[in-house]
Amino acid sequence: MSRDGTTTRDDRREDLQRLLGRRPIVLIGMMGAGKTTVGRRLAARLGRHFVDSDEEVEKAAGMTIEDIFRTHGEADFRAGEVKVIARLLKDHNIVLGTGGGAFINPETRALVKDAAISVWIKADFELLFQRVSRRSNRPLLKTANPRETLQKLIEVRYPVYAEADVTIVSRDVPQDQVASEVIDAVLAHLTAEQSND
Repeated sequence: MSRDGTTTRDDRREDLQRLLGRRPIVLIGMMGAGKTTVGRRLAARLGRHFVDSDEEVEKAAGMTIEDIFRTHGEADFRAGEVKVIARLLKDHNIVLGTGGGAFINPETRALVKDAAISVWIKADFELLFQRVSRRSNRPLLKTANPRETLQKLIEVRYPVYAEADVTIVSRDVPQDQVASEVIDAVLAHLTAEQSND
């Protein structure tokens, strides 16, 4: 605690580390929500490693996600994703950014709930669409009407994402600010969890 009685950033970080123990923090949410950018900043603040499950799936498969979708289909991709995430969750000292569909899979969701603290980075449709439109490597949006596709994905996924331990709303603000909000929200969640024990 600082001299004026407020909790400093370092105090919050230490409290969070203590309450987390070795549990990973898993970021979930739609493509374009900011999981990777926020995850990297969060990991740096907490002295943890940031791992991107999509990158790890690509390494394991020896091909890009786009190629996996095109060659083997989404079902094969999801099966590989479950295995990769199960392996990654054994590495406790991480912040894990997951692909948009990962938490939708019941098996992956159960693994995350059992081994980690999940944080949904929630963003509204327009912000997501603006962000994902800048990149062409989104296999699920290679459709005749990407806006409509994204809207349908949101309708299906948001009720499932709502099962995350913590929800943070991503806005058009510096991602450092979002990382701070994640630290505060996870700390509040774990403090409440501890006082209920």
